[in-house]
Amino acid sequence: MHEIPLITTIALALSAALVCGLLARRIGLSPIVGYLLAGVFIGPHTPGVVGDTRIAAELSELGVILLMFGVGLHFSLKELLAVRWIAVPGALGQSTAATLACTGLAVLAGWTWHTGLILGIAVSVASTVVLLRALMDHGQLDTPEGHAAVGWLIFEDIITVLVLVLLPPLAATGGNGPGLWQTIGVAMLKLAVLTAIMLLAGARFVPWLLLRIARLRSRELFTLSVIVMAICVATVSYVAFGASLALGAFLGGMVVGQSKVSDAAAADVLPMRNVFAILFFVAVGMLFDYHTLLEAPILVLGVLAIILLVKPLAALAIVVVIGHPLRTALTVAAGLAQIGEFSFILGDRARSLGLMPAIGSNVLVAAAIVSISLNPLIFRGMLQLEPTLKRTPWLARWLATRSEKLGARANELATKSIKDPGAIVIGYGPVGKTVTRLLEQFDINPTIIETNIDVVLELQRRGKQALFGDASREDILRTARVNAAAYLVVTVPQAEVSLRVIQAAREIAPVIRVLARAEYINQGEQFREAGAAIVRYDETESAAALAEALLRDIDVPADRIDTLVSSVRNELSPRASGRELTD
Repeated sequence: MHEIPLITTIALALSAALVCGLLARRIGLSPIVGYLLAGVFIGPHTPGVVGDTRIAAELSELGVILLMFGVGLHFSLKELLAVRWIAVPGALGQSTAATLACTGLAVLAGWTWHTGLILGIAVSVASTVVLLRALMDHGQLDTPEGHAAVGWLIFEDIITVLVLVLLPPLAATGGNGPGLWQTIGVAMLKLAVLTAIMLLAGARFVPWLLLRIARLRSRELFTLSVIVMAICVATVSYVAFGASLALGAFLGGMVVGQSKVSDAAAADVLPMRNVFAILFFVAVGMLFDYHTLLEAPILVLGVLAIILLVKPLAALAIVVVIGHPLRTALTVAAGLAQIGEFSFILGDRARSLGLMPAIGSNVLVAAAIVSISLNPLIFRGMLQLEPTLKRTPWLARWLATRSEKLGARANELATKSIKDPGAIVIGYGPVGKTVTRLLEQFDINPTIIETNIDVVLELQRRGKQALFGDASREDILRTARVNAAAYLVVTVPQAEVSLRVIQAAREIAPVIRVLARAEYINQGEQFREAGAAIVRYDETESAAALAEALLRDIDVPADRIDTLVSSVRNELSPRASGRELTD
C-alpha cells in the first residue's frame, strides 16, 4: 500500500475544520476560530493524530494566493476614494498607534526594535472576513458606517501589502547597514516595474483573453483560466521579480477585476478560495505551540490589550475628532478589535525570512483566537453604548459640535442657495438617485440630505441642493426647510434610521406627506405609527420584479403580465391583513 500523505493531510485538515467549525458556529463564534483550533488539535504540539506540517504549509500558500487574489478582485479604488477622508487618516493613525505600542512592548520583552515593528504592523491590521460577518449580522454592511469600516480595512490591507514588499530587503540587510536603503530601492523599483506591467499590459490582455474564453460558453475552461491567472501571476511575480506570492496574487486579482466578466470570475473562484482559505487557517493553527506562550504570558496579554483596547480606542478617538457621527466611530472601533488572515500572512512571511521568532507567530495565533471569539460580543456592546453616550449632556454637545464642523462650510454655502423644496430626499444611494431623477423630470428640485460628505460636495458642485448631516436631527431638517416641503422621501433601508427620521420630521412638519422604504413587510406597523403615509417594501418589490421577469421570459402577453404582477403585490401587501399603509 503506497503512501498518500497529501490526501491524508487534506482529509484530516478538512475533517477537523468541519467539526471544529460547526462547534464554533454552534456556540456563536466565528468559524475561523474553529479552523484555527482544528489546526492546533492535529498539529505536532498536541497529542493525538498529527498532520504533515510541511504539506499543510504548501497548501496554505495556495490559500494565501487565492485569498489575496480575491482581495484584489474586489478592490475598488472608487469605493476607497468615497470614504478617503475617514479611511486614510484613520487607518494611518490607528495603525501607527498600535504599531508603536506593540513595538514598545516587544522591546521590553527583549526583542529588537525592527522585530517588534513587524509584530506591531501584523497586530494593527484586522480581518476583513470577520468585519464583514459582524456588519452583516448587525445589518450595517450597506450603511455609511459600514462603508467607512470596510474602506478603513482596505487601506490597512494596502499598507500591509507594501510591508510585504519591504520584508525581503529588510531580511537581506539585517535591518541596518548602508545597503538597507539601496536594497529597499531595488525592491521598490521591481515592484514599480511589476505593477506597470500588470496594470498597463496585463489590464489590456487579461480582460481581452477572459472575454474570449467566456464566449466559448465552457464553464470549466473559464474557471480554469481564472485559477491559472491567480496562481501563475503570483508565481511569475515571485520568481521573476522577487515579490511575495501574496502581492503577485493581489495584482492579478486587480487586473482580472477590470474585466467585464469579473463577477463571474469572482463567483467561480470563491468555492476554491474558501476551501484553501480553510486549509490556510488550519495550517496556521498547526504551527501553534502553546508551550512557548507559557514562557511569555506578559507578551501575550500585552498584545491582546493592544488589540482589544488600544486599537478600538485609537479608532474611536480619530473618527470622533475628524467629526463623523458617534455610530460610525463605535462601528469602526468594534470592527477593528480583532486580527486575522493578513496578520498571519505577514507573520508567516516574517518568520520564514528570520525576521520574527517562532513565539511571534504563536502570539498572533493566540491573540487571533481570543479576539475573534470576543469580537461579536464587543461589536454588540459597542453599538449598545451609543444611546448611553448620547444621553451624556456634555459629550452629546461636544460630539454634535465636531460633526457640525465637518459639514459646516458645505452646509453654510448650501443654505444660502436652498429654496423652499418641493420634496426632501433622505439618502443618495441607488434608490435616492432614482427618486431624485424622477422628481427633477417633473421640475421638482429636491433637497438631498446625506451623511457622506464627499457625495454632498459632489452634488453641490453639480448645482444640486444637498446638505450633510444626520436627518434624524431636527436642526438638519430645519436647515433643509422640511416645514416648507410637500413630501419627505426616506430611501435608507435600515428601519431604525428611517423611523428616527420620520419621527423628527413629524415634530417639525406634522402635515408633510412621508414616503418611506422598508426592507420587510412586518415592519409596516412601526412605520404607520411613526407617521409614514406610503411605505414600499424591498421584499414585495423583489418578488414582483422576479415574477415580471419570469412572465416576460415565457412570452406571457403584456396585459396579462400587468394583472399577474399586481396580484403578486396585492398578495404580499399589508392590505391583505388590514394593515395597508397607503392613504
